[in-house]
Amino acid sequence: MTKSRKKKVAVGFVALGCPKNVVDSEKMLAEIVEAGFLIAADPSQADVVVVNTCGFIEPAKVESLDAIAQAVADKRNGRVQKVIVAGCLAQRLGAQLLDEVEGVDAVVGLGQRDSIVQIIRRTLAACEPGVYSDRTFPVPTDDRVRLRIGPAHSAYLRISEGCDHRCSFCTIPAIRGPFRSKPPELVLEEARELVSSGAVELSLIGQDTTIYGRDLKMTDGLAHLLGEMETIADLAWIRLLYAYPRGITVSLIDAIARSDKVLHYLDIPIQHASDKILRAMRRPDTSDGLRTMIERLRAAIPDIVLRTTVIVGFPGETDGDFSDLLEFVRWAQFDALGAFTFFPETGTPAAQFPDQIPDDVKQDRLDTLMLAQQEIAFAKNRARVGQRLRCLIDSVDPQGIGYGRFYGQAPDIDAICIVTNCMAGPGSYADVDVVGVRDYDLLVEQICC
Repeated sequence: MTKSRKKKVAVGFVALGCPKNVVDSEKMLAEIVEAGFLIAADPSQADVVVVNTCGFIEPAKVESLDAIAQAVADKRNGRVQKVIVAGCLAQRLGAQLLDEVEGVDAVVGLGQRDSIVQIIRRTLAACEPGVYSDRTFPVPTDDRVRLRIGPAHSAYLRISEGCDHRCSFCTIPAIRGPFRSKPPELVLEEARELVSSGAVELSLIGQDTTIYGRDLKMTDGLAHLLGEMETIADLAWIRLLYAYPRGITVSLIDAIARSDKVLHYLDIPIQHASDKILRAMRRPDTSDGLRTMIERLRAAIPDIVLRTTVIVGFPGETDGDFSDLLEFVRWAQFDALGAFTFFPETGTPAAQFPDQIPDDVKQDRLDTLMLAQQEIAFAKNRARVGQRLRCLIDSVDPQGIGYGRFYGQAPDIDAICIVTNCMAGPGSYADVDVVGVRDYDLLVEQICC
């Protein structure tokens, strides 16, 4: 008589949020697989569903709550036994999440994400919901063991955690704690590991990448780190995201300008350009300072591509303040711009500020700003027609149409290059000519050898 095998538990994983959350998801997935669990392709057919949430702003919170509600509905209607909620929203709400969505079986804060396997096992055996969340914020650890959910050739590399800035609108310090740099030796080890597994592009991420190493008493920490990363063979592209304006120093600009691998691309969240609103936001910048920074970048790196993020409708924002922002955007000619209307996030000082702006006014200002940016972006695209670019191919469809990016397009957030005659495979570089535009995307043709 043969002994029956014990059925393996299937885990459904829903990953939401920013690149920092992507790294967290990949770490948890690796631990889950190493523990012997199966990963279900369809979360509704899993035994346990883990939802790794985002909770930074209201739209992200709504998206997370919708995903949790779907998992709970699958639990009531199908084979799902337990629903576990992890990530930023779990950290932000803690036990309150059990009241927000009835049917959640465990809440896992950021400090307990490395214990996800033990929590899954405990939750499967438990009759009552559990809360695994506290206010501890450990030093960033080794992120090398990850089950990658993105393409093998492009990866996010986290160099720090948390934030010391005290912007009046932001929940991040409360959720992810104070700024902590990952030790440089760990960053470099992880970079080499990612490259050895096929990555040719690494995007450096953190709440503020420009102050990397300050807590470790390093001077020009990011510039030195970039210099070390340049020595990694087979690493072709190094991309900088989340670069705060005040941290863009002369030494960092020089490091980017003279590098063969650091891309001439910067993601710089300015948030606003009215001095009055910047002060209310508790940002250290001024309109003149932002202009000087942009002028220095373009003088040193003429082909640099700049992306930014701004908030419209901040409390007290007058028509004049919005006009200052609009004029600045038209002057700066950002290649890409993301904009949000202000949300009064619970627990932030700005939520209690007087002179809150009506929703319809916020939306009108957002529409006006994005139309202005659309004109800028479309004009920049038209100016690229006839240029020759080097494109990293991300995917190719069955009809031979390739989808990739030149150095000025970051993964997941920017427009793309559509290669009409792609002869290269995913993860390969192709020289292309820009032959047209399709809204924000570039139409390109691969150059035949």
